[in-house]
Amino acid sequence: MRRDASAALIFLGPSLVGFAVFYLIPFVVGIGYSAQSAPIDGAFVGFANYQELFASSSFRKAAVNTFLFTAVSVPLMVAASLFLAMLLNRSVYLRNWLRTAYVMPLVVPVASIILIWQALFDWNGTLNAVLHGFGIHRVDWMKSEWARNVVILVYMWKNIGYNMILFLAGLQNIPNDYYETAEVEGAGPIRKLTNITLVYLLPTTFFVVLMSIVNSFKVFRETYLIAGDYPHDSLYMLQHYMNNMFLSLDIQKLTAAATVMAAAILLLVTILLAMERRFRSFMD
Repeated sequence: MRRDASAALIFLGPSLVGFAVFYLIPFVVGIGYSAQSAPIDGAFVGFANYQELFASSSFRKAAVNTFLFTAVSVPLMVAASLFLAMLLNRSVYLRNWLRTAYVMPLVVPVASIILIWQALFDWNGTLNAVLHGFGIHRVDWMKSEWARNVVILVYMWKNIGYNMILFLAGLQNIPNDYYETAEVEGAGPIRKLTNITLVYLLPTTFFVVLMSIVNSFKVFRETYLIAGDYPHDSLYMLQHYMNNMFLSLDIQKLTAAATVMAAAILLLVTILLAMERRFRSFMD
């Protein structure tokens, strides 16, 4: 037992050192900066930077937009990926080709594909050309309230393949005997979906929701590449706020905002894990 633990530490050592050097230690140092008046020779000010942060209207706007984006995109992501997984779990036409097509966004560089999205939603882009052909006025997609919907669509396109694979693996682990028994007892498709499929997919669903939430906080890259430095107000999220603080070298607000966002993610993860543990104990 002790020999196995030593071997595990030897193999995990390089990864743990890298994680500590590039992630854990800088994050802890950042928390320290968030409680100081300046990054160099600064005095300890406690929660003063956090009070100033929450008093900032731009931070509150960024926090609300980030919450709305996550609250809308994550349920859509989970529902769409589950639907596609259930569809591809059947013997549908071109099933193998469709599986490959949905996984392709995971391996194609985002910067390359964003050019296509820019051409699609530009003022003189493909979508507006189609609308103009039908006699409909052009829409400035990235400078209107449609901007958030466009980014949600890009977010789903980028991540739906990974979630679909997870759901597909979970579906294939459900024994067919359960469905055959349900059919013998006269259960319809809705009963089989709610009483068998969704119940046995709950552990996978928890993980998919968790990964979707984490990925929703990383949508800044796509937003920045599509909308540029100054996006529409509905796209101004926490990552934009922190990027602006970095450009202005306001390290205190930057680290305070990063700490708040990390705490929010940690809280959501803790709640999801607690719900999963309660579900596992109930099923046992």
